[in-house]
Amino acid sequence: QVRLVESGGGLVQAGGSLRLSCAAPGSIFRINAMGWYRQAPGKQRELVAVITSGHSTNYGDSVKGRFTISRDNAKNTVYLQMNSLLPEDTAVYYCNVVVRRRWFETESVYWGQGTQVTVSS
Repeated sequence: QVRLVESGGGLVQAGGSLRLSCAAPGSIFRINAMGWYRQAPGKQRELVAVITSGHSTNYGDSVKGRFTISRDNAKNTVYLQMNSLLPEDTAVYYCNVVVRRRWFETESVYWGQGTQVTVSS
């Protein structure tokens, strides 16, 4: 089991910034993709951003140019820098990682517990 530790959510005014972090502590053989998803009330969970082990990135259309995903492989941590926040960015943000815990295991997907981001107008 990989227990992800998320931090950085909160309340911010429109136009402001927040930075989310998600760490995967412990000894892990390999972490492949790391990403962020979000879910607003009454809506489906959607992709925000994803980054591969080679640092290739992909963003949801609604956040392109405003959010930046990055990772620190030495710390098994992924970050989401969110700038120019809009009220429609309000949601619970979930960290997602694809890992091989041990060399002899297949890939598994893990989710964080979620962190609330609220953007006031």
